[in-house]
Amino acid sequence: MQIRSYTEADRPFLRTLFLAARRHNWRWLDSSHWQLEDFDAVILGETVWVAELEGHRVGFAGVLENDNFLHSLYVDPAWQGRGVGSALLEKVQTRFTSTGALKCLLQNKAAQAFYLKHGWKIIAQGESEQGKYVLMHFPLTS
Repeated sequence: MQIRSYTEADRPFLRTLFLAARRHNWRWLDSSHWQLEDFDAVILGETVWVAELEGHRVGFAGVLENDNFLHSLYVDPAWQGRGVGSALLEKVQTRFTSTGALKCLLQNKAAQAFYLKHGWKIIAQGESEQGKYVLMHFPLTS
């Protein structure tokens, strides 16, 4: 698997992947208004890492590097369970300069379990447009 920097040529593929992954993983939300272009707004100002496996773009992670904030991590539903998310997360974690942070929707139990398995800790809860979320931290060890 290769984790590399995003290029503009990735946009059409990652738009489709982003929409498919949200519809697959966030089934409790109304997805009727979601569009391919939603991806563009989500990654604005972020450093984006792309995972490629067997010649396919299979996932991406978007990070606000100045804040050590993992904003997005999505894996193509057809490629989930093959280590793509773990590889992206490991890449992101190596870039953190202090404690990492992310928000995970409370109803997204699979994602919470994934992050907890990788050493993240739930530190707070909040409310967003998509519903309640947990704030998670990844403390750097020295």
